Amino acid sequence: MKIGIDVLGGDFAPDVNIAGAILARKELSADVKIVLIGDQNLILSGLSSFNEDASNFEVVHAPDVITMHDHPTRAIPQKPNSSIAVGFDLLAKGEVQAFASTGNTGAMLVGAMFKINTVPGVIRPCITSTLPAIDGSKSIILDVGSNADCKPDVLQQFAVLGALYSKNVFGVENPKVALLNIGEEESKGNLLTQTAHKLLVGSDNINFIGNIEGRDLFTGVADVVVCDGFTGNIVLKQAEGMYAMLKKRKVEDEFLDRFNYENYGGTPILGVKGNVIIGHGISNDIAVKNMILHSYEVANSGLAAKINEAFN
Repeated sequence: MKIGIDVLGGDFAPDVNIAGAILARKELSADVKIVLIGDQNLILSGLSSFNEDASNFEVVHAPDVITMHDHPTRAIPQKPNSSIAVGFDLLAKGEVQAFASTGNTGAMLVGAMFKINTVPGVIRPCITSTLPAIDGSKSIILDVGSNADCKPDVLQQFAVLGALYSKNVFGVENPKVALLNIGEEESKGNLLTQTAHKLLVGSDNINFIGNIEGRDLFTGVADVVVCDGFTGNIVLKQAEGMYAMLKKRKVEDEFLDRFNYENYGGTPILGVKGNVIIGHGISNDIAVKNMILHSYEVANSGLAAKINEAFN
C-alpha cells in the first residue's frame, strides 16, 4: 500500500510534514510506503536534515503550492504541478491508495469531488470530526463545515456515511446514530431537523436512536452525531476553543487532553470514490504522523469501496 502526503501543505510546511512522515514510517509495517509529494529539492534537503535515508520514501516532484489564499475551484486547474493536484492525479491513477494534506481545505474538497468524483447516489460529500466521550469511547460528528446549508435528505445520507465510517474504521459493530437538536422530542427543532428526524426514523439501514442535545455530545450516548455543516463547525470550533482556554489556564486532565487535535491528525472526506484525508492547517509533526496513520486505517478498511457498495 502507498500513502501519499502533500509535503507543501499547511502553515509549517515542509518541515513538519517531513518530520511527521518520518515518525509515521516507524509505526507502519514495511509493506506500506509513504509517498512524499512536493518540491523534490526541499524534500531531499529536509530528509537529510533529519538524517533520514531518502530510500525509505518515494518522492514525487511537484514544485508548485496551492496556498490558503488561492481560490479553491480555480487553484487545481491553474496549478497542475502543485502538490495537491499531483496528489489527486496519483490517487485517480491508483498509484497511491490514500492522499492526505494539511493544505487548502477548499481545494482538497474540490479535487476530491471533481478529480476523484462523488460516489453515485451521494448528494453531498462531507467531513467529520472526532468527539471524545467521558466513558473512554469516541463518537464522530458530521458534517463539520463542508455543507453549511443542508436539506433533510442530505442529513439522512450523512447518517449512513457516518455509520459506515464508524463501523469500518472505528470498529463499532452497530453504531448508534443521533440527530443533534435543541430537544429530545421528535417535534423539537427547526423545519430541517423535524423533517430529517422523520426520514431517519424510517431508515432501516442505520441504528437511529433519536435526537440528542448539545449537552449529550461528550457522553458517548451516540457513536454518530448528525447535523448540518454550519452547526457542526460551531460545535467543533467551540470545543477547540474550550480546550485552548483550559490549557492556557494550566488545567490538566486526562479526559480534556483527548480534545487535542494532534491525537486525530485528520479526517476523511466521506462520499467520494477515493480515500482523501484532510488535516488541520496548523498541524505539527505529531498531528501529521497521526493523519498518515489514520489515512492507512481508512485505506486498509476499504471504506471508500464499502460506501460505494452501500449506495449502489
